Amino acid sequence: MRALIQRVAKASVSVNGQTISSIGKGLLILLGVGHGDGEEQARFLAEKTANLRIFEDEQGKTNLSVLDVKGEAIVVSQFTLYADARKGRRPSFTDAALPEVAEPLVNRFVEALRGYGVPTQTGQFGAHMLVEIHNDGPVTIWLEK
Repeated sequence: MRALIQRVAKASVSVNGQTISSIGKGLLILLGVGHGDGEEQARFLAEKTANLRIFEDEQGKTNLSVLDVKGEAIVVSQFTLYADARKGRRPSFTDAALPEVAEPLVNRFVEALRGYGVPTQTGQFGAHMLVEIHNDGPVTIWLEK
């Protein structure tokens, strides 16, 4: 499982011109599920994400988590995090889990993140989404389990 985490001032997700998720300060999390991923990976990444200290304290040091700053999160499923572009010009996505495997694990990650106390919204699994990201910093962190 792979998570690309962006610290945002605000973010939103729209499908067919309708905003389905919108947050202020917090995290936009692009989440990919690969073959062999399961409950353990979802729990691990949710705990790591909730407690990741990437927000600045009063001294400007990155000592605070999304929980500490009372931030929010949006989780967007993104199988393209498993793209393999080493050969040719068109990426291969054979390392990404099939939708029937990936969707429940994305939902499990979201449930676990909420369980840690992070107010969490989502994109729409399998939909074409317009994701608006106001990356704060910019700060972008790659996590994998």
